[in-house]
Amino acid sequence: MKIKAKFLLPFIICLSILGTFCGLCIYDAKKLLQADSFVHNLQPEQELQLKKTLDYLYPERSLKYLSKLPYSLTEPDLTINAGSAILIDNVTGSILYEKNAEELIPPASLTKIVEMYVLFQAIENNEVSLDDIVPLPPQSWSENLPYDASRMYLGKGHRVTLKELMLGLAIASGNDASIAAAYYVCNSMDDFVKRMNKAVSEMELPHTHFVESSGYSEKNITTAKEFATFARMYINKYPEALENFHSKGYMIYPQAKNLPPELQEKANTLAVKQYNTNKLIGKIPGCDGLKTGFINESGYNIAVTAERNGNRFLSVTMRGPGHSTAEGNQYRVADNLELFKYAFSNFADYHPKNNGHEFPIGVAGSKQKFIKLVPAYSETFTVPFITGSSPEDAVSYVHTEVTMPRCLFGNIIKGEKYGTISYKIGNSTLRTVPLVADRDSEQSNFIGKLYGKIIYSLIEFDFSIKSKMDTNS
Repeated sequence: MKIKAKFLLPFIICLSILGTFCGLCIYDAKKLLQADSFVHNLQPEQELQLKKTLDYLYPERSLKYLSKLPYSLTEPDLTINAGSAILIDNVTGSILYEKNAEELIPPASLTKIVEMYVLFQAIENNEVSLDDIVPLPPQSWSENLPYDASRMYLGKGHRVTLKELMLGLAIASGNDASIAAAYYVCNSMDDFVKRMNKAVSEMELPHTHFVESSGYSEKNITTAKEFATFARMYINKYPEALENFHSKGYMIYPQAKNLPPELQEKANTLAVKQYNTNKLIGKIPGCDGLKTGFINESGYNIAVTAERNGNRFLSVTMRGPGHSTAEGNQYRVADNLELFKYAFSNFADYHPKNNGHEFPIGVAGSKQKFIKLVPAYSETFTVPFITGSSPEDAVSYVHTEVTMPRCLFGNIIKGEKYGTISYKIGNSTLRTVPLVADRDSEQSNFIGKLYGKIIYSLIEFDFSIKSKMDTNS
């Protein structure tokens, strides 16, 4: 069929327009597939907004969140004497072992860790400083404590810094130090305890409550699981607490500098050397905290943490047996040696290389042409050892598998899932994390949406489009 001359020019023009349009569609489709060359990073304010959005949508991101391992393992055959116990990976929050971990038990002197947390908060807020000289109310003098209370041996007229009181809390578990520090920050025990209860309330620990700061009262209450959650928050927010306080082997108090002038000549006879009540320090390689506790109503309690080669684990054991401090310590040591042997012999932490994965992706029919898909929460997770492997070997076996579209279309919502990243050893999937949009993008107007749909269809059906754009085209 011949085209009449008068229609030839319009036909050629239409053909040219159609060819140009098709070429433009293919060009834009190729460009969308090369998103990594065009996408830009978020600004700091946008990064902060993304974090807030993801924190709200995915509670797994929070240090408050403890969870079972994301894969099945045979239940460990451990002999734990304590009535209640929990072992967690401090980095990931994965529960590696638990025994009656939600039983309500008085924390005893584990309470002093919560006091330490509140003291660090007060220091952070510039209310007090470590070098402050703390006045000692009569309630805090050693001579005025119950006969069976732990003490660092504060006395009338002593000159002591807040740092020394915190050492007295962490090492000697001094109830006198606890009272003095509480009164210094809040002028009363009731007001200080309100701060302690506010702190655990903000951590969403509904079964943890305090009536005084030292742990002497059986009316203080918690569970092993909730206290492990708290301890994890504490050492992640104030990691200096381990090195500067909880890991110290002993303390000597009072020294001449602490005594009033009339007693300084007797410093050598008045000084008491007290060793850390945590007997796991030095027995578990890498152990640098945390704290013991005992009252009759609770049995022998302890919170322990240890770190090796970047892997940190944390345990809480409560209702430990024993008819004396020596016997109670024997059981606490035996239980936690077994727990940490199990942890370090079976688990390591996988950390993504280069600060984590992110995946640029094009968006058709949308105001922003490119976004990134990012993991909804931390990619770090607890990896089980392959039989006979080292921590390094265990992590090296992990590989990732990404499932995501070649392109997105239309309205994009920040934080919404558009893909997944799975972490595997062999054919076994250990963990799967949603890949979510790092920013919002509204869909285009009608014309832009229609044009975008054409491009999206080309990409979806792989209409002879290469994934890489020819920069010379």
